Amino acid sequence: MKKLVLILYGLLFFCLGSSAQKYFDFNTPSQLAYQDITKLKFKPAVLVLEKAMEQNPNNLIPVLLYNYIDFFTLFLNEDPAEYKRLFPLFEERIEQMQMGVKSSPFFLYSQAVIRIQRGCVSIKFGRFWDAGWDFRKAYHLLNQNKQRFPSFTPNDLMYGALEATIGTVPKGYKWLTSLLGMKGSVTEGMKRIRNFTTGTDSWAKFFFNEASFIYPYLLYFVENKKEAALAFTQQKKIDLVYNHLQAYMAANLALNEKNIELTKSIITNRHKSTDYLKLGAWDFQMGYAKLYHLETEEAIKYFEKFISEFKGQFYVKDVYQKISWCYYLQGNIKEAEDARRKVISLGSTESDADKKAFKDSKSQHWPNLLLLKARLLNDGGYHQEALRLLAGKTDSNFTSPAEKLEFTYRVARIYDDLNRKEDAIKFYLIAIRLGEKRNEYYAARAALQIAQIYEAGAQPLLAIQYYQQCIAMEDHEYKNSLDQRAKAGIARCKGE
Repeated sequence: MKKLVLILYGLLFFCLGSSAQKYFDFNTPSQLAYQDITKLKFKPAVLVLEKAMEQNPNNLIPVLLYNYIDFFTLFLNEDPAEYKRLFPLFEERIEQMQMGVKSSPFFLYSQAVIRIQRGCVSIKFGRFWDAGWDFRKAYHLLNQNKQRFPSFTPNDLMYGALEATIGTVPKGYKWLTSLLGMKGSVTEGMKRIRNFTTGTDSWAKFFFNEASFIYPYLLYFVENKKEAALAFTQQKKIDLVYNHLQAYMAANLALNEKNIELTKSIITNRHKSTDYLKLGAWDFQMGYAKLYHLETEEAIKYFEKFISEFKGQFYVKDVYQKISWCYYLQGNIKEAEDARRKVISLGSTESDADKKAFKDSKSQHWPNLLLLKARLLNDGGYHQEALRLLAGKTDSNFTSPAEKLEFTYRVARIYDDLNRKEDAIKFYLIAIRLGEKRNEYYAARAALQIAQIYEAGAQPLLAIQYYQQCIAMEDHEYKNSLDQRAKAGIARCKGE
């Protein structure tokens, strides 16, 4: 009996000893792997991680880094088969992190990072409630870690990102802001991220690849500092050739900011190697770049390549709508109709762009050819070309109320982009009057644009008035995304 007890004690001691030996060491191999992973250069990173885990099986940092690989793979490519295989590993890795030494700042931080990554993936695959709980848990884990390790600056990157976005959640996702214990502040959150991204301590330098991916997006979409966001992507520290994560971000922001030539340059000049994660996003972005200059044959080629290789559901309807527009612009109605049928039958309606594409296609109505051309040129930054198309036209040249509204809004946007702000506001106000009771997005977007003009002109009270008017409009396209941007604007104007 004594021998049995000794054996049991021995086994217990061995198990506890093994558990206690789990640790977090961001050693040289892990650092090299992390740098490659945050460039989306996965093949060499995996080789390093395999060797590192073989040599130090109790080091949990390589496990965390494997989660980065799976996160980027699922988030950027949305492959359902990969999701089925990889998503369960997130929970396993959280449990592994919980076996690490609690005296390390990575004990709570690693759990929070995996939860944030899992939450982002959950959103991509339609699991919004699960995402909300992961974000909530990550928020509290990071808050605890800040208190335990106030000098561990990576806390500020992740906590600041959550803090900055919580207050901008649109009405359609109010469930997230109702979760207990989560408080948001655009001002405080962005301050944390900015200080970390521009910081000089060792962690800020080490995590720069990750920070320089997150910060410009928040700078652009939350703080509405679009020129500053694009300027950030052009600084010398940002590698748009050998870092595909930064190139992806910069090309995306350039596309949103109507700098099409920059978008094309980034995509074309990135380093081509099979070491990098294969991304359909390059074809998606290039398709838009070609469409915005009415290069329809080239646009179709890139869009169809994206569709043939992309396994996800987001933006499939949107892309098929753009293919249908290309054929429509060419006068090929047969192919245009075929593409429009695919808008209805394929993809999902989770994103606002897909919802809009589905609604348009169900209506069986083709857009006004002149307004479509002007819109695409304006969206591509070719404002003078767009203005020339509409020169001499008034709303009386268009028959339906929807076309009159779209014409008025389009003229306003072109004037806005040409920095003719007084003319822009004049036409935006007409667009609001014509469209505030309709379900097109033009009136709400017009209110948002006026608010941004007043905010930029240091007139916060007027800006808040129009941000609130944007939010007050109901049952229109892009409701969630426009509300989120308006709420972020109000928070900025109030200094919250």
